[in-house]
Amino acid sequence: MSYVKRYKPHEFNILNGKRPLLGQIDIELTERCNNNCIHCCVNQPEDDADLIRREMSTDFIKGILNEAAALGCLSVRLTGGEPLLREDFVTLYLFARRLGMKVILFTNARLVTQEIAELLARIPPGHLVEVSVYGMSPDSYDRVAGSSGAFVGFRRGVDFLLQYKVPFIIKGPKIPFQQEEQDELEAWAVSIPSMGKIRSSSMNFDLRHRRDDFAKSLRIAKLRATPEESVAFLARDPSFFKGMAEFCSKFIGPPGDKLFVCGAGHGTCIDAYGKAQLCLPLRDSESVVDLRRVSLKSALQEFFPVMRELRATNPDYLRRCARCFLRGLCDQCPAKSWAEYGTLDTPVEYFCDVAHAKARYLGLLGEKEYGWEVKEWRERVAQLVAAQVAAV
Repeated sequence: MSYVKRYKPHEFNILNGKRPLLGQIDIELTERCNNNCIHCCVNQPEDDADLIRREMSTDFIKGILNEAAALGCLSVRLTGGEPLLREDFVTLYLFARRLGMKVILFTNARLVTQEIAELLARIPPGHLVEVSVYGMSPDSYDRVAGSSGAFVGFRRGVDFLLQYKVPFIIKGPKIPFQQEEQDELEAWAVSIPSMGKIRSSSMNFDLRHRRDDFAKSLRIAKLRATPEESVAFLARDPSFFKGMAEFCSKFIGPPGDKLFVCGAGHGTCIDAYGKAQLCLPLRDSESVVDLRRVSLKSALQEFFPVMRELRATNPDYLRRCARCFLRGLCDQCPAKSWAEYGTLDTPVEYFCDVAHAKARYLGLLGEKEYGWEVKEWRERVAQLVAAQVAAV
């Protein structure tokens, strides 16, 4: 059976020369997970009957995929929680592929069976599968995953992917008590056929996106790398300085009072209960729209554009963030503010400190300077780029 129609070059005009309204859609199939990771910003118990009842039905998700395809969408990211907990995962995967969409699958691999691996090999997703890894030994992995036997299930799933030659990459958090396993993890990553090196590890963790467990958010905050540790880890990569110089030359500069200066709202993320979000972390009830009441097209063309025009009113934000040229180096955004403080425009001190540490390492700031104080920031960026060119 064919899942993708092949077009000849002169036939490929399905959008009549127009840019698609939606390039990629993210769908969170469930918030439930078979792990209970100590750093996770969204996970819920895997057997929670109330959540199962509230989750989108198979037909509802198919309807979203159909509408997304009609809007020109060519790729869908299936995430969670753990998306393989959904009993209809195979049905939804095949449905997306029959629509011609590539599938980006985020998984911890514990539920990757021989049948799942064979399916992914026979009908490839079109993207590398992305597997989260939480340690290189049963003790450390299970401690992070918060689940006894999790490591064994993870390695079994990964072995099936390797056996069936399903291309995948690994990624994962950088947890303080796992420092001694970093070299082993990186060596294993290089041995995976579809990876050249391990992707950047997460270490500046988000707090709970739904602000539903403040005790866990406090524990997550304690796992975050310090600003100095963040810079030291990034600087291990010889290409860090060059990459940052190129990035700063294109994306750095004061954002002004406009809150959304990122790509949020140009695409969309659908949570497990049918709410369209500007981005996956932002779950403020005022910034989402229920697709049971509003079409996906209306969300993209009517609701999100209004949200993207929101302006900051917080005096501290206007004094600092709006005038700070470190925007490209800083993770400050409405989603981060929401998770930390329940507002969209409160500066997050932790991300501010990390951004300033990066800027000082790159020579963009002096030890006592702050990004919102600098007027001649363009000249400083030009000097950074010139220093990188001279070093080549």
